[in-house]
Amino acid sequence: MTTLISHQAEQLSELLSERLGVHAGVGFAEKLAKAGRRLPRWARRDGALIAMAMQWETHPMLSRQIDHDRVARAVKNLTRHLGGLDASKRRKNKILDLMASIAFVVCVTVGLILGIMIWRDLI
Repeated sequence: MTTLISHQAEQLSELLSERLGVHAGVGFAEKLAKAGRRLPRWARRDGALIAMAMQWETHPMLSRQIDHDRVARAVKNLTRHLGGLDASKRRKNKILDLMASIAFVVCVTVGLILGIMIWRDLI
């Protein structure tokens, strides 16, 4: 069981790199910390559980206290969530959000300029 959690965490680390673009950090725990708020709260909680289980599995006494069913459920949930993410779609949505906010600022600015011009009888 000891290599199983580490192996699954390594696969999750690769998924974090591919799907969320988290390339900083060496292990799963560091990449999870770098992902931060890009993951929902429940996913961060599951990731923390997996990271704790990875630390405990190297200790002979603490390894007996690991709830393997809970860790397996956390790995399954996190794998399902990360598998459903699409990096190109996320990047496209970021660009569209930026363009929408720029368009909104331009519309508000033009509206203010026109309002001031009407108020001063320039139009």
